[in-house]
Amino acid sequence: MQDKIFIFGHKNPDTDSVCSAISLSYLYNYLGNNTEARILSNINEETKYVLKKFKVPVPEVLDDVKLQIKDINYHKGFKIDSKSSVYNAFFEMQKDNMSTIPVIDEKDNFIGAFAMKDIAKNEILGDTKNLKTSYDHILEVIDGEEVLRFNDEIEGEITNVNIRSTTFHEDNHLNKNSILIVGDRHSIIEEAVNSKVKLIIVTYDKKIKEEHLEIAKKNKVNIIYTKKDTYDTLTTLSFANYITNYEFATELVCVKEDTDVTDFNDLVNKSRHSYYPVIDNQNKCLGLIKLSDLRDNHPKKVILVDHNEITQSIYGLEEAEIVGIVDHHKLGTLGTNKPINFRNMTVGSTCTIVYELYKENKVKIPYHIGALLLSGILSDTLLLKSPTTTKTDEKVVDDLVKLTGLDAEKLAMEMFKANDVIKSKSLKEIVYMDFKAFNIDKKVIGIGQVTTLSSKAILKQKSSYIRFLNRESANKGYDIMLFVITDIFKNGSYLLFNESGHETLRMIFNENLEQGDFIKDLISRKKQVVPMIMDIIK
Repeated sequence: MQDKIFIFGHKNPDTDSVCSAISLSYLYNYLGNNTEARILSNINEETKYVLKKFKVPVPEVLDDVKLQIKDINYHKGFKIDSKSSVYNAFFEMQKDNMSTIPVIDEKDNFIGAFAMKDIAKNEILGDTKNLKTSYDHILEVIDGEEVLRFNDEIEGEITNVNIRSTTFHEDNHLNKNSILIVGDRHSIIEEAVNSKVKLIIVTYDKKIKEEHLEIAKKNKVNIIYTKKDTYDTLTTLSFANYITNYEFATELVCVKEDTDVTDFNDLVNKSRHSYYPVIDNQNKCLGLIKLSDLRDNHPKKVILVDHNEITQSIYGLEEAEIVGIVDHHKLGTLGTNKPINFRNMTVGSTCTIVYELYKENKVKIPYHIGALLLSGILSDTLLLKSPTTTKTDEKVVDDLVKLTGLDAEKLAMEMFKANDVIKSKSLKEIVYMDFKAFNIDKKVIGIGQVTTLSSKAILKQKSSYIRFLNRESANKGYDIMLFVITDIFKNGSYLLFNESGHETLRMIFNENLEQGDFIKDLISRKKQVVPMIMDIIK
């Protein structure tokens, strides 16, 4: 399956950015891609109204696109059940050229890590006489043949006959917990089945006499044949043990799959381990990561709409792979390490560009997508009154009105009323409803804009807004922090700003400019305010 591509607009989503992201995602998925529209923060009331009106779900919030452990090609699925044999653990590690493997319980919970050194330690210093394992593990380890099976789990003490039969009989300590390794010594086998031992392993591919088999059946003695000799059987049998019979590390530093790689690197520098079990939020083991795995990563893929400035985009964008941009703003500072699909047009709305992409790809626009595209254009061009509006926008609106049967002016008024929520939001929320930051010749400019039918209500609190802009600009390092209050019916905007930006703004708009002044025909941040500030600063 193709990697998912996230499509999203800027940090403070407006109707144009959200509708263009949803519409572009629909188009790309129709063309065979795997994309998902997202938003970077909560949407405003206007956009909520549009999505609800046309029965389109609100996209999920995407917090960041930082490189995470799950984006690394680590050893996914590399783990072993605690009831697996030491033999299996060894060969799993060998197969992946690893020296450690995470151990899980029956519910897939991480309980520790088993290492090659644990095997060596047990073979040299541990108890190799006692065995606790499954009948099947024994068959696998000694390449055995099932003869009689009465127990799926075998537990007992290994006894190897390496003395004369008479001596063995004299010193016999066989009991129901004995695991006997023997060749064709029938007298010893007879004594074993009568003693009701747990298991008899007959080596050298020898067979048990029929009468002894009958006794074994009666006494429920497990029997296995093997072609191995007695020495090989004895030396390999301990590897049939469950992993839990050996000592292994249970207190380890684990890493969660959603951990950022930068945080993981900090963890590595502190702990200095080579391997780290990967777990999820429920402590389920997902695999193992080693330091060399970090080189093999798959950054999240993204397509940006309605912006191309890193300051306006998602946290961690520099760690993602930008595969496309669809925008109608000036070129920003973003760079990519490979060619991408970049579509930039001098139109009033990103939705206009997305409409053109549908036409170019000869894809039929369904009603709900047509309604979203129309809403996005009407919002961003202020019902085609903004100076950013082009003939292309006007034509697309005509086409979409014919397609959907919607009344453009009525829809626009409904949208603007829905977003006119001055009374229900705090001063800070109003300033940041549609806020963008720009880096211009080493200066940082922050511009918030609100399109409202209640400009008088804002201007009544003019002094409070000015104090907020002064405080916020000082705290966040804005050389100019401008709040543009756009009145659609008056076809212009009122300006509020931080005092340190006053002189620059006077040079731009009016040498007599004061707080709260109305600027006729000033509607567009993108085409009017930002270019004018750029001209003065540069």
